[in-house]
Amino acid sequence: MLSVTIGRGVIPQTDLLSSTSKKDSSNVDKSKYKLVGPGDVVYNKMRAWQGAAGGSNYRGIVSPAYVVMSPREALTEYMHYVVRTPQFAKEAERWSYGITSDQWSLRPEHFKMIRFPLPPIEEQAAIVKYLAHANARIDKAISAKRRLISLLAEQNTSTLRALIVGEEYPGARKSSGLHWVGGLPADWEVRKLRSLFARQGSGTTPSGEGYYGGGRPWIMSGDLNDAHVSSSARTVTTLALEEVSSLREHPAGSLVIAMYGATIGRTGILEMSASTNQACSVLSDPKSDVNVAFVQLAMLVGRPALQELGAGGGQPNVNAEKIAQFRIPLPPLTEQKRIVREYQAVAAGVDLIRERLSARSCSSRSSAHDSSRTW
Repeated sequence: MLSVTIGRGVIPQTDLLSSTSKKDSSNVDKSKYKLVGPGDVVYNKMRAWQGAAGGSNYRGIVSPAYVVMSPREALTEYMHYVVRTPQFAKEAERWSYGITSDQWSLRPEHFKMIRFPLPPIEEQAAIVKYLAHANARIDKAISAKRRLISLLAEQNTSTLRALIVGEEYPGARKSSGLHWVGGLPADWEVRKLRSLFARQGSGTTPSGEGYYGGGRPWIMSGDLNDAHVSSSARTVTTLALEEVSSLREHPAGSLVIAMYGATIGRTGILEMSASTNQACSVLSDPKSDVNVAFVQLAMLVGRPALQELGAGGGQPNVNAEKIAQFRIPLPPLTEQKRIVREYQAVAAGVDLIRERLSARSCSSRSSAHDSSRTW
């Protein structure tokens, strides 16, 4: 079985299924499926206008929803590049028919009406050779930049850990009693999260008429990304807050910690008052010697240790009590603020480099056609 993808052209269906969540939806009876040979050009009738076309390196079969063409006066490699250009997709859209876009179809007789640029064979070969060379260089550059970005991320993580455990702090050190921390400066404390905030709460998923869409922010664990939370995609009504006893708004400045599944340990600092669902633990009203941004950074370093406390099979979770009992290093307040400033400066620099590298990668890719890696 072969598939024709927008991103990669013609690939074995097993490659597609192994890299996505898609399932094999082909018919058990393959008698009406079409044969594809190496050198054929294949396109998806319903998605040609989106770029689902390409040349094949494989011998296999495709569903009847695909059209198979054999180039007569053109190199297949050349046609592969041509049918993967935005210009061809635009032309395929012009020749497709259907009531709505999800029903547009490029029939074989209309495909044959499309005019293609067709230089001499020698020129086609030169174009193919150039594009293959250009794409190889671009891919090599992108790979190097990805490695650099990965190294920057590792450096960022290493810097954060060094700051949170006070590795470069002068003076005597002591044991923290935490396996994920090790030693700490002698004048630092180890405190439970419960002792750092005056209140701990959670929330619920309200069930009832008129409870959603009222403009009052309602946070789920998936909304947390270890940063500030300034908005919410989901809202509840004032009525929900009044009638659902386990639903309450938490003040701006509260630290939200995810308790369920793959998001365990993710955090967010509320920039506005908000309620949450039951998968979030919310710590509010920090004590006078606590900087919430520092606690968030400490939780980022301590997340693996918190996840170790998770119970359950395929959907592990930690409860509010385990969150409350979780211990973190806590330097004096002035040091907490200094550490936050220093880390934010380092992280901003890393983010800027990452953005520049990503922008250059996209710019380089746009300078040569994005062929699939099939050829």
